[in-house]
Amino acid sequence: MRIKLLTIGKTDNGELQKLIDVYLKRLKHYVKFELVVLPDIKNTKNLSASDQMEKEAELILKNINSTDTVFLLDENGKEYTSVGFANQLQKHMNSGIKEWVLVIGGPYGFSDSIRHKANGQISLSKMTFSHQMVRLFIVEQIYRAFTILRNEPYHHK
Repeated sequence: MRIKLLTIGKTDNGELQKLIDVYLKRLKHYVKFELVVLPDIKNTKNLSASDQMEKEAELILKNINSTDTVFLLDENGKEYTSVGFANQLQKHMNSGIKEWVLVIGGPYGFSDSIRHKANGQISLSKMTFSHQMVRLFIVEQIYRAFTILRNEPYHHK
């Protein structure tokens, strides 16, 4: 199984990007992982929130195949413990899916066109985080999940 993380806009904080890169490097030992950074939408001041979400949806949909299993990182999604998330990852691997795509939307969330394409939603917390921080959190949690599944000492109960 491959995992792809789709995000809107680059990480503009260098220190945050360095931390993301640490976990991307670690993940290479467990899974084929791809971080796809889609360009920011231009001239958003002239767009309504729904128009911006639709434009982002167009970009996202171009990077999703019909055979992909797609989960949105969304505040209304299902919350997991780290062990529960690891078990969910194991279920995906056991089911034989080829690509699990996790999507971090833009500042206004997801349009209905993306929500209808998604197979599920995951919430990292009831709290709201910046989209750039969510990148770090989900990459770290994926790494943590693999260490849990392999009984490696990274995760402590």
